[in-house]
Amino acid sequence: MNRINRITAILTQLQSKRIVTAQSIANRFDISLRTVYRDIKSLQEAGVPIGSKNGIGYFIVDGYRLPPIMFTEQEANALITAEKLVQQKNEKSLSKNYTSALIKIKAVLKNQQKQKIELLENRIRSEKTKKIIPKSDFLAKIQTGITDFIQLDLTYRSIYKNEITKRKIKPLALYFTENDWILIAFCTLRNDIREFRLDKMESLKITNEIFTDFKKFNLGMYLDEVHK
Repeated sequence: MNRINRITAILTQLQSKRIVTAQSIANRFDISLRTVYRDIKSLQEAGVPIGSKNGIGYFIVDGYRLPPIMFTEQEANALITAEKLVQQKNEKSLSKNYTSALIKIKAVLKNQQKQKIELLENRIRSEKTKKIIPKSDFLAKIQTGITDFIQLDLTYRSIYKNEITKRKIKPLALYFTENDWILIAFCTLRNDIREFRLDKMESLKITNEIFTDFKKFNLGMYLDEVHK
């Protein structure tokens, strides 16, 4: 990758997160930290308002707006392929939101790219497994609960006893197994962190209650400890 393309890609990376570390940029492009600092300086000299926090990373100043990002054909193809996988998993809210986002992405493509995308859409298919995967429609609400630290009211059918209970939970994280979405949450009924399969949820409502504990919950550490 030449330097101009790399600097453009760094600018895109800076837009993708609130804070981006120099080390993460260096790792992505396999360059030295010294080269990262030089590229960031070039962007700043070009008028891009990039700020920095000592020991933390770089950020683009709030309020600055950049032109729409143009996707390469390979990137657009990857998104189309991912859409087929999302649709196969039968999580209705995820499929709906992904399709909506993809429409906006397609809007910035060139006409020639759009033609190729349409061709690819008709040439890729993800066959469903023989096992019937139950549908759910709660993923979007759960994601909001996780990012905004909002408690949820859950009506849940237990896997083994097949009994229904009403719970107030603090959503912490999500992970996906071969066929199921799993929510990790603190359950106030059990006073413990529990796992809930989305296909066993009877109803789910977002409350007005904010929780402040568990803000430092670490999914990797949790999975290492519980599933070791």
